[in-house]
Amino acid sequence: MLVLQPLAASGEAAGRTLVALDSVGAGVGENVFFVRGREAAFPFHPAEPPADATVIGIVDHWDLE
Repeated sequence: MLVLQPLAASGEAAGRTLVALDSVGAGVGENVFFVRGREAAFPFHPAEPPADATVIGIVDHWDLE
């Protein structure tokens, strides 16, 4: 499980922090992509954990040009 801080496109904090399951092995300080709702259980198929949010990807590069 990871504590996430959603970010705006500018890289600044946007919204409230949340706790998410981690399906990709992300680490502290990495930018990640996450999903919420029913889709949060999909990475763990056929199990269906009671998840509201799940990390599904790690951002390798973020270019705002």
